[in-house]
Amino acid sequence: MRHVMVVDLGYGDAGKGTVVDWLCARRPVHTVVRFNGGAQAAHNVVLRDGRHHTFAQFGAGTFRPGVRTHLSRHVVVDPLALAAEADHLTAVRVPDALDRLTVDGEALLATPYHRAANRAREIARGADRHGSCGLGVGEAVAYGLAHPDEAPRVADCAHPSVLRRRLTALRDRLTAELGPLDAPPVEDCLPAYAAFADRVAIVDRAHLAGVLRAGTCVFEGAQGVLLDEWHGFHPYTTWSTTTFANADALLAEAGLAGTAQRLGVLRVTTTRHGPGPLVTEDPALPFADPRNPTNPWQGRFRFGHFDAVAHRYALAAAGGVDGLALTHLDLAGPALRICRRYDTVDRLTPGPAGDLDRQAALTARLLRARPVLDEAPTDWPAAVAAELGAPVLLTSHGPTADDKVPALAAAVSAPR
Repeated sequence: MRHVMVVDLGYGDAGKGTVVDWLCARRPVHTVVRFNGGAQAAHNVVLRDGRHHTFAQFGAGTFRPGVRTHLSRHVVVDPLALAAEADHLTAVRVPDALDRLTVDGEALLATPYHRAANRAREIARGADRHGSCGLGVGEAVAYGLAHPDEAPRVADCAHPSVLRRRLTALRDRLTAELGPLDAPPVEDCLPAYAAFADRVAIVDRAHLAGVLRAGTCVFEGAQGVLLDEWHGFHPYTTWSTTTFANADALLAEAGLAGTAQRLGVLRVTTTRHGPGPLVTEDPALPFADPRNPTNPWQGRFRFGHFDAVAHRYALAAAGGVDGLALTHLDLAGPALRICRRYDTVDRLTPGPAGDLDRQAALTARLLRARPVLDEAPTDWPAAVAAELGAPVLLTSHGPTADDKVPALAAAVSAPR
């Protein structure tokens, strides 16, 4: 068998969910493995019959009968949001999503206290907001780094006394730092977490090795490489590793390094939700995205011409791909152009992970850069493949699996 890893090579919102759904519709997939991010993910899947769901924590293959979801320890799990998502899946005729879910007990919990602190910090930034989703995912990661032995984790949900102690310490620390939080009392939260532990299969990290040997898995990334915590354009980034690194590590731990195809997803138009560099942004582009509306936390959804400079950088930061999925080709037309270089920059080179001063300097440079735009290519897949040095294996011309066309059938094939 050959597993597949799906990563966004932009700023997110390129269509990872619809690509994962297509993979799960086309081949027998055992499990979709989530390997970064949390409830802030928004992977839209639309079926031929019109049913639609925005996948946040469940894998985007959940519409397909029998396909399971595993939330690895690299995911920040929000049980309250998960319950709401399961309710919506039930409403769109997927009543067994929770039955097909496993969660690594080591995963961090995102709680109402993280969410309240996240929103308080973002409001305090005023005009210098980073574009947070306001769901507390980054706050949970930051707290976990600062207090690794005390941060609430999924396994604690089965141990109310431990969870009570950790939630209380979390609330007290954040309140001391930020003032009163808009969040419920600890005792009011505990029943929901206990219900989560009773309903969901909480497993240890060894569980995934068995899953990976039981059948083909699709590793579904969240957000995009240009938002990566180390390689994105700081400070307009996420608290998450958005490259293939976490998926590679999970495969290596199972003794299966090198057994997965690396698939990078791109829109034909480069987009960004919220503030930060988008060198090719053009408000005159006649596009809208009803699945990505303006919201109080991220801000507006921005459109730009295809940015080959930024996407080449993402490819290098991610360590390369075996192939590309190019989505939203239904938007291609004479108004949409391609950027092969900036006025002062031909190529961006990733630096060592952890050098945020370097990344901040790169951000400042990009905020001053201007795109050099070439006319729209007559063959977008060929032009993108030539610019990025990777084959386009899949094209997408609409929201459903039926709108996907494998460019090289053997390259995105049935499992071996």
